[in-house]
Amino acid sequence: MIDSADVLLLPGWHDSGPGHWQSLWEAAHGYRRVTQHDWRQPRRGDWMARLEEVLLARSAPVLLVAHSLGCILVAAWAAHSRNTGRVKAALLVAPGDVERETLAPQLPGWSPVVLRKLPFPSVLVGSRNDPYCGAGRARAFAQAWGSRFVDQGAAGHINADAGFGPWPEGHEILLKIMKD
Repeated sequence: MIDSADVLLLPGWHDSGPGHWQSLWEAAHGYRRVTQHDWRQPRRGDWMARLEEVLLARSAPVLLVAHSLGCILVAAWAAHSRNTGRVKAALLVAPGDVERETLAPQLPGWSPVVLRKLPFPSVLVGSRNDPYCGAGRARAFAQAWGSRFVDQGAAGHINADAGFGPWPEGHEILLKIMKD
């Protein structure tokens, strides 16, 4: 069983605001947010280095809980790190498709998305109407990463703007991963 202090939250672009399920889980359960140097103009290499730094400072295995660009970070980091054994599993929620015409210019350096099997178990929760990642693309990410796919239905970007405050269904998925 993973201790709550060993759950690392990986927000996406612009961080997760106070009403986002990641922030609410952090406050309610003591999970740890990986704070990035620049939330507005994220650099993939900087974000990967920060994740590596935080992981190396931990003594116990961790569980990653990523949202949006955080999912893309997990895939990129896992393809380059020699420390993937420090991760027990990952919950990946609403990945942002940084290769989309509307996003690629705003997030230079994040394309192409790394499409390699993750070296740890993972669950990807996707939405049928996510404005940042089509449902088919989310399923393709899950398949490439070796993730179990959970269809959240028409859930937008699975964030506060889509009405997902504390998101108890998502937390149940996380608790199951923690027990496995």
